[in-house]
Amino acid sequence: MTGTIINVITIIIGSVLGLLFGARLPDRLKSTVTAGLGLFTLAIGVSMFLESEETLIVLGGLLMGAILGEWWKIEEGLENMGSWIESKVGKKNNSAESERFIRGFMTASLLFCIGPLTILGSIQDGLSGNYELLAVKSVLDGFASLAFASTLGVGVMFSAVVVLVYQGGISLLAAQLDSFITEPMMIEMTAVGGVILIGLAISSLLEIKKIRVGSFLPALAVAPLIVWILSLFS
Repeated sequence: MTGTIINVITIIIGSVLGLLFGARLPDRLKSTVTAGLGLFTLAIGVSMFLESEETLIVLGGLLMGAILGEWWKIEEGLENMGSWIESKVGKKNNSAESERFIRGFMTASLLFCIGPLTILGSIQDGLSGNYELLAVKSVLDGFASLAFASTLGVGVMFSAVVVLVYQGGISLLAAQLDSFITEPMMIEMTAVGGVILIGLAISSLLEIKKIRVGSFLPALAVAPLIVWILSLFS
């Protein structure tokens, strides 16, 4: 849990700095910075997907994950969580400000919780107490939260709650996960995470097309499950 706590602290610090100094930045610069983060996120997502050894497993995981995500209404759940937090800690803002809060909360939560460093780092931290990978992720998330908060507002800071629960949960379950998750399962899980990051970049950061990215999150569990099932017949 040590690495997760460090990660949460860096996100909060980065968000505070972004909120304090973000207003001094011109809108043109904020827009360009957000676009830069979007392009970087897109590139990271592509590189993660290219690690896949069985792209059909990634496709199957995404399709089945999307069905489960829509059934469980994960996207609505994330939006409702953002709205609830905004109503408790924020002022009575207009609809545009409320939408900005939710967008910042959802974008940061998804970005900070998806990726090989999140999963591998949390497992490593839980098993051995070595939080080196999460320390690297913390630095990246700190800079990202600074940039995000300056453009997307205070909602970014509250993504730290999701990071604490998600990464902390993986760390606590690391021993059980280690006895089950194999390298091929991790590879396809990472590839699925890459596709979700691509969707996040296109939808929330570059604003090319609206995509219900949150609905794809179950695919992170479905893809390794498919690998496990196929291994039973090999």
